[in-house]
Amino acid sequence: MNQVDYLRISAIDRCNFRCHYCMPEGAELDYILRPELLRSEEILTLLQEVFIPLGFRKFRLTGGEPLLRPGIVNLVREIASLPATEDLSLSTNAFLLADMARDLYDAGLRRINISLDSLVPETFDKIIGNRGRSRWEQTWKGIQAAHKVGFNPLKLNVVVIPGINDREVLDLAALSIDRNWHVRFIEFMPIGNIELFGERAWIPSEELRQRIRSQWGSLESSDVKGNGPADVFQIPGAKGTLGFISQMSECFCDRCNRMRLSADGWLRPCLLNESGQIDLKTPLRQGIDPAQLREKVRQILLIKPEINFKQRDSGTDGELYKRTMSQIGG
Repeated sequence: MNQVDYLRISAIDRCNFRCHYCMPEGAELDYILRPELLRSEEILTLLQEVFIPLGFRKFRLTGGEPLLRPGIVNLVREIASLPATEDLSLSTNAFLLADMARDLYDAGLRRINISLDSLVPETFDKIIGNRGRSRWEQTWKGIQAAHKVGFNPLKLNVVVIPGINDREVLDLAALSIDRNWHVRFIEFMPIGNIELFGERAWIPSEELRQRIRSQWGSLESSDVKGNGPADVFQIPGAKGTLGFISQMSECFCDRCNRMRLSADGWLRPCLLNESGQIDLKTPLRQGIDPAQLREKVRQILLIKPEINFKQRDSGTDGELYKRTMSQIGG
C-alpha cells in the first residue's frame, strides 16, 4: 500500500458545465449553500493542523469548477506558501482560465489539469450539456493561455465515452506530439450518471493503446509521473506523454495514495465507496481541538486499504454512488 500523502480538495461543488458523465441530463442538484462551504481559513486549518502532521504533502484543488470559487487565487497562494507543500495542482474545465491563468501562476500554481473531451465543437458541447453558443473556443483559449503562461506539466483529461468521443482518440493523442502536453485517457466510471454508464459502458485502456500503436507503432514507457495512478507512455519522438487511468479494467486500489475532501467538509477515503467518510467541518466549527480531528483521520488512514473499492466485477450498484463527481470533488 502506498503512503497516503495526497489530498484532493473540492473548492466548490458548482460547475458552469453539465457534463453528461458527471450529471444526468435534466437532473436538479442540491448545491451547497455558501455558508456551508468550507471557508478558506478552515481549509488552511485542516491542512496545517490535521493533514500535514499526518504526512500529506501534495494537494489538488478540484470542484465542481474551482475557478468559480470567490478568492480561489488567494487560496492557491496560501496553500502554495505553506512550507510543507511539495506539490499543488488544480483541475479545471478551462472556460474561465484565459483571464485567470497568469494570476494563478503568479500565486504559485505550477501544475494544471484541464478537461478536454473533444476537439469537435459540436461533440464538445454535447458532452458538456451546452445548448447555446459553443463553449469550445473559449475553452481552447484557456488551454492556450495556460500553455503560454508556462504551466508544466499541462495535462488534458479525456473521459472516453463509447460512441460519443472514442473516435477522436487518435486526434487527441496527437496533441502530445508537438507540445509538451500530457494527454490522459480516463475510463468512464459509474459515478454521477448511472443511466449513461449502463447505456454506453466503457472502453478498456488497452484497447485504446492498441489503436494508438496501430497509428504510431510501439509506445515507449515514460518516466514522467504524476501523483495519481496513470500508466504513462510516449508516442516515439513526442514531446509530451499519454496517460491511461484504468480504474475499471485494471484495479489500482493497492496504489491509491489519496483522500478527497468535499466542499462541505466531508473526508472520503475512496472515490468509489462512501463507507468510512467523516465530517470534519461540523466539529471544527464547534471548536473541537484539531488534534482530535487529526486522530480521527489517522484512524481512517489505518482502515483505508479495507475501504478501497475492489469489486470491479460486481456490477454498478447505485447505492455506492450517491453523489455526483462534482459533489465529491473529482
